[in-house]
Amino acid sequence: MLLDARDVHKTYETVDGPFAVLRGVDLSLDGGQSLALTGESGSGKSTLLHLIGGLDVPDQGQIFIDGADIAAMDDAGRAGLRRGTVGVVFQQFNLIPSLTVAANIAFQARLAGTYDADWVDALTARLGLTSQVAKYPEQLSGGQQQRVAIARTLAPRPRLVLADEPTGNLDEDTAASVMDVLLLLVAETGAGLLMVTHSMALAARLDNRLHLRAGRIA
Repeated sequence: MLLDARDVHKTYETVDGPFAVLRGVDLSLDGGQSLALTGESGSGKSTLLHLIGGLDVPDQGQIFIDGADIAAMDDAGRAGLRRGTVGVVFQQFNLIPSLTVAANIAFQARLAGTYDADWVDALTARLGLTSQVAKYPEQLSGGQQQRVAIARTLAPRPRLVLADEPTGNLDEDTAASVMDVLLLLVAETGAGLLMVTHSMALAARLDNRLHLRAGRIA
């Protein structure tokens, strides 16, 4: 089992008092499988994704990735996990504006110590970015920037790819094209893919679907 989340709870303090975002969530994912996480705004989708990515810690429960409980790790351990084992694609591209496309794509793999020039070149070509590598993010369209973000995420060959509304800022045709490449590359690398999306059309393209409602799997 690549990903195994058990009885995950998360509560945040608000001006109106404690708000339970997640109230006992279980999910699992094997390598090579894809899973869509759907639900209304505020249902806890992004919170769950951030916990699985080690960007936050649950108040209760366990999250195992390749057998290691990331909820029990310290900040350094979770950061190390994100450098190599877990890759995250955000809705906001989060590219480094002062770096070229080539440098942005290579950034994560170099941090992880897994940079492979041939693999990066192949990713760049597959994502249609070869002619853009000397440009800077501000010179690219939204679709091109998301392709760069995907290439950067896949460059270290992560075991688990987390995608939070990865096509939310794109038009329908561009979104479909970006998803085509993301699904193909994830399948080729044998990674697991967990994607948060509001789009039922995109969710239908993944192997399995789970729906969150009020912090629980519906």
